[in-house]
Amino acid sequence: MADSPVTLDDLTGLLERPVREIEEALHQLGSRYDANGPIQVVRLAGGYQLATKPAYSRLVASFLKPQKKKLSQSMLEVLAIVAYQQPITSAEIDAVRGVQSDYGLSSLIERRLVKEVGRKATPGRPILYGTTQHFLHQFNLNSLEELPELQVDQQALPGFELETLGETPSDPEEKTGPRAVVVTSESS
Repeated sequence: MADSPVTLDDLTGLLERPVREIEEALHQLGSRYDANGPIQVVRLAGGYQLATKPAYSRLVASFLKPQKKKLSQSMLEVLAIVAYQQPITSAEIDAVRGVQSDYGLSSLIERRLVKEVGRKATPGRPILYGTTQHFLHQFNLNSLEELPELQVDQQALPGFELETLGETPSDPEEKTGPRAVVVTSESS
């Protein structure tokens, strides 16, 4: 059994069938599984995977007894910063958090939630980090556009102003993906 979703490109290459035909077959299979049995076809992390239906998840979990790998508060902070501001350097993560994040970052890389995605074109060519397909899979996201919008309470940050990075869409309904939010001191 595969531990990650299979993409449409992989399926079309393997089965040598047109994408439309593969999508129709996946839809039919999904409908059949929805009507009967404990599994379902889910679209996840840019691909498709068979998964246990939520109604059966406790039963399966009690049988498999999966070991829970909890993320510490600092690791969650680092992961959130990477997810919303990627690509980002370690120094930029440290600047947002106000403390060193080396341990959290290396732990997230070890857990395959974060990876190196390139080098920044600045002196020293620091490593840029971003999230992985495994991150999307673990958090049941099909793409980064499904990340919840950041809600920042301006009253909770007295003496600071918020600055949004990147272009703002002309149409407020237009979704262009996650935006970075930088908190800066008003005295700077």
